[in-house]
This record gives sequence, C-alpha cells and structure tokens, in this order.
Amino acid sequence: MPSDAAGSAADGRAPSPADAVLPPELAGAARTLFGDRIDLAAAYAELLVTDGVVRGLIGPREAPRIWDRHLLNCAAVAERIPEGSTVLDVGSGAGLPGLVLAIARPDLTVTLIEPLARRTSFLIEAVQQLGLAKTVRVFRGRADEAATGSTGVGPLSGDVVTARAVAPLDRLSTWCLPLAVPGGRLIALKGASAADEIAEHAETVARLGGGEPEMHRCGEGIIDPPTTVVEIVRERVVGPVRPKAPKRSRGGRSRRR
Repeated sequence: MPSDAAGSAADGRAPSPADAVLPPELAGAARTLFGDRIDLAAAYAELLVTDGVVRGLIGPREAPRIWDRHLLNCAAVAERIPEGSTVLDVGSGAGLPGLVLAIARPDLTVTLIEPLARRTSFLIEAVQQLGLAKTVRVFRGRADEAATGSTGVGPLSGDVVTARAVAPLDRLSTWCLPLAVPGGRLIALKGASAADEIAEHAETVARLGGGEPEMHRCGEGIIDPPTTVVEIVRERVVGPVRPKAPKRSRGGRSRRR
C-alpha cells in the first residue's frame, strides 16, 4: 500500500510532517550524533518530507524512513572529518550529506555543489530557513566548474570533499579529487559495492593523484547498519590530461589516424 506521503504528493498536497517524527528507537542515536542541535535536524527532516517530496528531491516512499536511511546515515560520517574543516559536498541534491554535516557539526564550513536549478533553489531556501547562512553556501554548477572557477565564482577547494550516491569511484575521483587541497580527502558514502569499487578503480584513483582508497564504517555501535565510506587522500596534484599530438609523417605533415 502507498504511504500517506505518497498519496499526499500524488494529489498535490504536502506530505504530513508526521512522517519526519523521530522514531523512539532512534532517539538515542540521534541525540548522540546531533547533540543539542537535534531540533535543527528535526526541522530539516520536516523540510525534506514536505517541500523535498513535493519538489521531487526525495521519493515519497523515503519520507517515513528519513531519519534512519538519510539523516543518521549521513551524520555518522562526521566522525571522519577533522575539526574546523572546509567541506565541499558534490552533487548535494537535497543536502545529503552536506546539510546534515553542517547541522551536526557547527565547526564546519560547508559548500553545497549542485548543478540543477530546482535543487539549488531548495538548498538556498533550506539554508535560510534553518539559519545556517553563516556556515553554509550553495554553489550552482558542476564539480569541474567549481574546481576551475569557470562560472566566475571560484575556484573552490576544501579540506574534505563529500559525495553520496553520485557515481562509481573512478568518475567520482575525477570530479572530486581536484576540489581537495593537497593532503585533503574525498569521503564517498557507499553501500555494499564499496570493496568491489576499490578493487576495480584503485589504479585510476592513483593516476588521478589519490592515495590507496580505504574503507571505513562510521557510527558503529550507534546506528545499525553503520555507514560505509571510501576515503581517498589527495597525495599529488595531477594536471589535466593533454591529448597526444598527431604523429608526423616523413614528409613533415601530420598524419591523422
């Protein structure tokens, strides 16, 4: 049977904020991860299950699971981020994990990178409504545009670059490692495919200047299951790959293939 949120979205009404209510069995984990900002997390949860669903950023069936599947899952990653870090969240979508990290960790400075207008509109409104404008900004554009400053606002760089459900590890590294300062890191939230992706794409990561990918489980003993992340340190700055020059024939003219 469809959830109430699904029915509300289908007939044009906002889903009920009741879908964002923190289940009692998750209260302990939420207080551990959000501390005295749990009310702010609850306000964001309500935004996600109302405006987020109506505007197509969150699937209606996700609304009743917003805490365990999204907020707590993202907040657990904060344990991998050093104090006072600058965080760039690539493909932020509805603000996952970037806005969650900004709520859980007021010491962080967070930039939400998102190319789609309807998503950036939601993010800008959410940042204002949640009172996070001093520590969070929204950048509309792709990761490569943020890294090169091709939109006239940049280039951007950060101590930590995060991404959740964006792309396989090889493409993700291509987009995200250039945004990390040397010695900074990419933290990619992954699922069951994490180990396979590391094995398949480690050589590509190395060519892009990344160190050996490491898998970590965040929130062990707090949430079940823990959040799986792949962490890659940017060890070297690698310039853009230049196309090979065409070979020259003996007569001196370029020979095209």
